[in-house]
Amino acid sequence: MKVVLLENLRKLGNIGEIINVKRGYARNFLIPQKKALFASENNVKEVEKIKSDLNKKDLEKKKAAKDIAEKLKNKTFEFKKLVTENNELYGSVKPTEISKLIFEEDKIEIKPSMIQLVKEIKSIGNFKVKIDLHSEIQAEINIKVEAKENTQ
Repeated sequence: MKVVLLENLRKLGNIGEIINVKRGYARNFLIPQKKALFASENNVKEVEKIKSDLNKKDLEKKKAAKDIAEKLKNKTFEFKKLVTENNELYGSVKPTEISKLIFEEDKIEIKPSMIQLVKEIKSIGNFKVKIDLHSEIQAEINIKVEAKENTQ
């Protein structure tokens, strides 16, 4: 299915480009999220007209993403979790937990879908986590997982 992009998207393309994607991806994600339109003649002409406005919005998003990246740069967030005798966690640290902790500590709102775990966090230690803030900007934070003291 051919669509016209309304945003710069990593690995897909830039504003105004006509790309071919799978029908389900277009119908279930790109179009409802207002990231693309069906590539009809009218829509292509419309996007060409408003391309400069879309570029301005994209620049604003990029600037906001840079600010957030600077705030998060080299930050370490600590989690205290219950562990087994082998120093493995009961469960794992999920992106939703990470986004909640970032919001609680720094009042920066990050969607869990933006958080890219290099590998699952299932044990005690230090881990690097990437955050996709914009199609061109990524931030990297450190996650430190420690054992929670058992109170019995």
